[in-house]
Amino acid sequence: MRLIAALSAFCLFATSVAAEPVYLTAASLADPASGRIISNPVVVIDNGKVTSVGNAAAMTIPADAEKIDLGARTILPGLIDMHVHLTSSATKGRGYDRLGYQKERRTIWGVMNAQKTLMAGFTTVRDVGSRDYATVALRESINEGEIPGPRLFVSGPPVGIVGGHCSDVSLLPPEFNAKGLAVATGPWEMREQVRENIKYGVDLIKTCSTGGVFSKGTTLGAAQGTVEELTAIVEEAHARGLKVASHAHGAVGIKNAITAGVDTIEHASFMDDEAIRMAKRAGTYLSMDIYNTEYTLAEGEKLGVREESLAKERQVGEIQRNSFTKAVQAGVKVVFGSDAAIYPHGDNANQLSRMVRFGMTPVQAVQAATVVAAEALGQEDSVGSIKAGASADIIAVDGNPFEDVSVLENVSFVMKEGVIYKD
Repeated sequence: MRLIAALSAFCLFATSVAAEPVYLTAASLADPASGRIISNPVVVIDNGKVTSVGNAAAMTIPADAEKIDLGARTILPGLIDMHVHLTSSATKGRGYDRLGYQKERRTIWGVMNAQKTLMAGFTTVRDVGSRDYATVALRESINEGEIPGPRLFVSGPPVGIVGGHCSDVSLLPPEFNAKGLAVATGPWEMREQVRENIKYGVDLIKTCSTGGVFSKGTTLGAAQGTVEELTAIVEEAHARGLKVASHAHGAVGIKNAITAGVDTIEHASFMDDEAIRMAKRAGTYLSMDIYNTEYTLAEGEKLGVREESLAKERQVGEIQRNSFTKAVQAGVKVVFGSDAAIYPHGDNANQLSRMVRFGMTPVQAVQAATVVAAEALGQEDSVGSIKAGASADIIAVDGNPFEDVSVLENVSFVMKEGVIYKD
């Protein structure tokens, strides 16, 4: 097993190879699968995977074994964020300012943000939308050990309509003839764009079935794309084994996306009773970013966010939180999705306390960022739990996250695939 410690922000590494399994101990284990705290756990790790989980009183650790003792800390699985944009920045490229940054600069942001996210305890993230395929390259570089970062599932450029949120370029006037990379019209063009994204290595497909806060000229409640177009996207992606995420604020667009068969609804702001029933019946997961409105309204104006976007954020923030509460109470599956890039990468865990404030128990909030998110990814056997056969993605905190989720804002130990990045 490789044990790698990150030595600096510039990704210098020291490497040692363990010939035998490693025994990790701590005061307690917060187990999201059961919702229980387990005292004095022993986790055996070999070749990047958990081979067994036991109790210190019942397990004999060989005297010459390699040990990692985390003392009084609580361990739990590495966290999962289902909605980030690694090649975007919370403090740069807001409003018209975004036109001044070249794609190479955004790729550099991606490298920096990937490391920040990993150090914050998020060992798996889903990147749901970039201007190009830079996140595919970022994923491959992380997988090959060239840079530190979380396990990535990436969508590449979102597939969507002309003039729509996510997919098209709306800030430039007509004489520039600017167009997004994956813009399409009609079911067959939508299928073509899905095929092209798959051709270039994406893990999932992102689309948009309503307008958005940060796009010029779109309306939050207005539906984007027809049910036929959305269905074409879903059918094409599912036929190739890929899941589909749809950005959707308005109720009509949410229902259209659920009808089309998407796997996750992003934002899900204007959830009426019918939309909640449809999501629950279909098993559709909701990813609701209920923290970032605070950052946008506090910092957006001085960062150059346009007044149109600020007005839409004022409109949607409280409504989205009310929808979150109703969805949780109704038993809809809700995953953790921060929309990091709207607020700073590395601060992802700030949202957990808001999830508790607006309806979840602390255990439910942790589950949303572990076992429920893993299920939504279709990766429940490998991430989101500390169990035999799973990837050795383990973080540690001071305190009990099942009593106070805010302790997850200060992660002191990060291991991903048996590699120690922070201690």
